[in-house]
Amino acid sequence: MAWRARSVVGERLEFCRLAGLEGANVSALCERFGISRQTGYVWLKRFAAGETVDDRTRRPHASPRRTTVDLERSVLSVRDEHPAWGARKIARRLLDLGTEPPCASTVHAILARHDRIGPHTRDHMAPGRFEREAPNLLWQMDFKGQIRLTSGAWCHPLTIIDDHSRFAIAIEACLDQQMPTVRGRMEPILRRYGLPMAIYTDNGNPWGTGVPNQWTRLRVWLLKLGIDLIHTRPYHRTTSPRMTAAGGVCVGKLLM
Repeated sequence: MAWRARSVVGERLEFCRLAGLEGANVSALCERFGISRQTGYVWLKRFAAGETVDDRTRRPHASPRRTTVDLERSVLSVRDEHPAWGARKIARRLLDLGTEPPCASTVHAILARHDRIGPHTRDHMAPGRFEREAPNLLWQMDFKGQIRLTSGAWCHPLTIIDDHSRFAIAIEACLDQQMPTVRGRMEPILRRYGLPMAIYTDNGNPWGTGVPNQWTRLRVWLLKLGIDLIHTRPYHRTTSPRMTAAGGVCVGKLLM
């Protein structure tokens, strides 16, 4: 004997028809169909009103805090005029034009919703040289291992270079690889050189959690500044951020 295929809606319709029979016990039917009495009466109410008994969307009828259409158009217009600008610069431009902008994270969400943001990963990037079109579009940041000093303390060299110019933006000797330390070193660097559109890192702490698409405190902080954080593919060293040979020499001199 073949099994009968029954959809979820079909099961609900059968429940309503059986409940409508003379002498039907709704409580027993609810137990038979594995639902609560509250759910059963909701289906019966819809069935009696001639409505469908399929799942309804839980999306609210109105979103008072949703960005207006005109404001989204203004954000997209500035982005189209300046494709290299990030969310923070776009928000500042709107303010200069007399429009009260949303926060940088909202601007970033608008750009992502309308496909104005490039890919967040390099899954299709072939090994070899890659380069962005202009400075400050992409920085590469990485800790270059750890070195024990003569004092016995460990030094963690933090290196940042610009992807286009290969300019060594920073070579910082850090005591650890924790988020507060990285943020403390990055804040004066960002004030001096400006905000990049994105920063390219591996998946280790404090950049990532080792699990793709996971948010860290550092990523949230950068996003609020309008800076996207792009991770390498896990366990693919050929796509790791690469520092110039000169950067390695500078690290050596720094620690001597």
